[in-house]
Amino acid sequence: MKRDFKLPDVGEGLVEAEIVRWHVAVGDTVKVHQTLVEIETAKAVVELPSPYEGEVVALLVAEGETVDVGRVIITVDDATEEALTESLVPEEPQKREPVLVGYGVKQGPSKRRARKGHTAGSGHVSSAAPAATAPAPVSPPVPPPVSPSPGGSAPRVAVLAKPPVRKLAKDLGVDLTDVSPSGPNGSITRDDVLAAQVAPVVPLVVEEQGTIPVRGVRKATAAAMVASAFTAPHVTEFLQIDVTETMNAVRRLREEPDFAGVKVSPLLMVAKALVTAMKRHPQANSTWTDEAIILKKSVNLGIAAATERGLIVPNVKDAQALSLPDLARALSDLTERARAGKCTPAEMSGGTVTITNIGVFGIDAGTPILNPGESAILAFGRIRDLPWVVDGQIAVRKVTTLALSFDHRVIDGELGSYVLRDVGAMLEDPLRMLTWA
Repeated sequence: MKRDFKLPDVGEGLVEAEIVRWHVAVGDTVKVHQTLVEIETAKAVVELPSPYEGEVVALLVAEGETVDVGRVIITVDDATEEALTESLVPEEPQKREPVLVGYGVKQGPSKRRARKGHTAGSGHVSSAAPAATAPAPVSPPVPPPVSPSPGGSAPRVAVLAKPPVRKLAKDLGVDLTDVSPSGPNGSITRDDVLAAQVAPVVPLVVEEQGTIPVRGVRKATAAAMVASAFTAPHVTEFLQIDVTETMNAVRRLREEPDFAGVKVSPLLMVAKALVTAMKRHPQANSTWTDEAIILKKSVNLGIAAATERGLIVPNVKDAQALSLPDLARALSDLTERARAGKCTPAEMSGGTVTITNIGVFGIDAGTPILNPGESAILAFGRIRDLPWVVDGQIAVRKVTTLALSFDHRVIDGELGSYVLRDVGAMLEDPLRMLTWA
């Protein structure tokens, strides 16, 4: 029996996905749960397992093509008498049920894109213009005087222009006989010369080297950033701090057995400080709605990761409940899978606060844009040696700049300042993390 595999809704109400790479070919024999294809949604790259066992009869969508949820993408000749699972996209949208482990679907019909070529009709109204009245006769223009040229050559048209205007035309390489006069009695003005100089300029044509398709993660990120930037009133505050003690702590942690095989970096300490600050100031860990400010119980820490497909922000769930070694492992695992495009849609949603590490690019500070639905984002700049006053004396210290952007509807200037101040205090003296955690 031939079975059609339809593109499923892998959660979040997604309506389309791009076929990234097929893992099977026509004629291959597949087993249940074997990976058939990788798709890229607006959230992440997802591997789809086979619900059937049998021979691949047809691949109906090419790699790189974007298709709607519910479209048949592959046909398998099922070797068993009965399908091992129901179709991943039910016929009645109102009764859709989750079918892939880890992915839920929302009740209710999916929102579909408008089909190409389907537009509303438009009317066309025209009316006859009234007959034009014959214009009154106009006397022909008087031609400018012509002066004979020496040697009996062709006559030269005389132009009216003051000496400064003639000098300007000569300096700019403008032929006055080609200039349209606008001054009194048909004289050429300075503005006429300048306009004549601009007119012959040929626009510079820049040759295109190529294009980058705007789709998938990149398209979704762009839409989210535009919506966030023009919806939430952003405020950004900056704080320059001495992180010498944090860097010393990082070196000591790398020698601890509990951190064996785990990457320990300054980002880990920043993450722990931010999570602790959000716990100390619960209203900062919230989101805005038109009806109420919703306080979040868990601190789901997002980590902005630059990937080949664009910027994505997966998050560590319940980061406030993790020990420092567990937080280090969670961050390492999340960033590695993010760069490999293996994060699940669940890991890409539900964040409450985000860190963006711009220091790895050699940048001191910036004004980060909020991840939609979150109330704060912290930019962590590069760490470098700078002169610093310590106990009244100038010393060389490890210094960085923190920049906290927040939604001013949720977090006012006082609360935002407290959060940033606390993060800075813990990074200047890591012992405060133990006291406040």
